[in-house]
Formats: sequence, structure tokens, C-alpha cells
Amino acid sequence: MDQIQEFNDYRAKMNEVILGKQNKVINRLFNLDTNTYAEGALSTKTKEMLGLVASMVLRCDDCIKYHLGKCHEQGINTDEIYEIFAVANIVGGTIVIPHTRRAAEYWEELSNTA
Repeated sequence: MDQIQEFNDYRAKMNEVILGKQNKVINRLFNLDTNTYAEGALSTKTKEMLGLVASMVLRCDDCIKYHLGKCHEQGINTDEIYEIFAVANIVGGTIVIPHTRRAAEYWEELSNTA
């Protein structure tokens, strides 16, 4: 739980700092990101799974944690998560394996909070 709370607290704190500067481009980018994951032709669940694969392939651990949290909120189960991990590793190659390890650790912690 500490890892999850620490990540969420830091993210919220720094987003507040960044958005508080009222930079038009950054604020619009954040808004665009939020709207991208809204329900549409694709469900929010599907979009979060896509976001997780993309984050793993791009090797962004913060993004991976964020999308794992959103996947957890969407009710995605462990079997589905490991299929997402498999897709990410096939697309991204073996360089994604260390990120998969950290993602699995974070998923275990998320799963233990339910």
C-alpha cells in the first residue's frame, strides 16, 4: 500500500504545482490526455489496456503505474493483466522485461488492496 499511496500522493502534488502555473499549452495537454481516456467508441477499459501496453513499450514506469491503477479501477483481472504484459513484451521486445517485473510487483500490491 505504501508504494501506491506514495505514487498517487506525489503525482497529485506535482500535477497541482504544474497546473497551478497556468501554462496554456501544458494545461491543454493535460486536458487532452484526460479526454482521450473518456468513454467513446472504445470503452474506458479498452483505452486503459491500450495505455498500459503503450506505456510498457515506451518503458515509462510512472505511466505503467498510472495505467495499472486505472486498470485496477476498471475491474481488469490478473489474467487479463498478464495478457496485456504479453502483448507489451511481444511488441516491445525483451527490453520490456524489467518493466514487466516492476509492473507485476505494483499489480500485486494493487491486488492486495481489494
